Amino acid sequence: MIYQVSLYTLKREVTPERLEEMMWITRTTLLRIREVLHLNVGKRINPEDPWEWFVSIEAESLDKLAILQDDPHYFKFDQEVIRNSVETKQVLTFEMEPRKDVKYS
Repeated sequence: MIYQVSLYTLKREVTPERLEEMMWITRTTLLRIREVLHLNVGKRINPEDPWEWFVSIEAESLDKLAILQDDPHYFKFDQEVIRNSVETKQVLTFEMEPRKDVKYS
C-alpha cells in the first residue's frame, strides 16, 4: 500500500471560505477516482505550523498512484484547487507494508 501526503501553503488571497470550498471540491472530485482507496483532507489548527492544508491519498501501488494522477478528475482537482490557490507544496510518498521492498511498490 502506498500513502502519499501533500502539504501546502496557500496564496495570500485564499480566504477561510475558499479553503472550505477547496476541501469540499477535493473530497468530491478525488473520491470519484477508482484507484483512491482512502482520502484525507485537513486544515491546520495551530497558526504557527508552516503547512496550512494537506491532502493524503492511499493507493494500492505506485502504478495505481500514477494511474489516479492521470485521471481526468485528478486533472480537474489540480486545475481548480492546486493551481489557483497553492503557493508551495511538499509531497511525501510512503510504503505502508512492513518487510516489503520499496522497489516492488
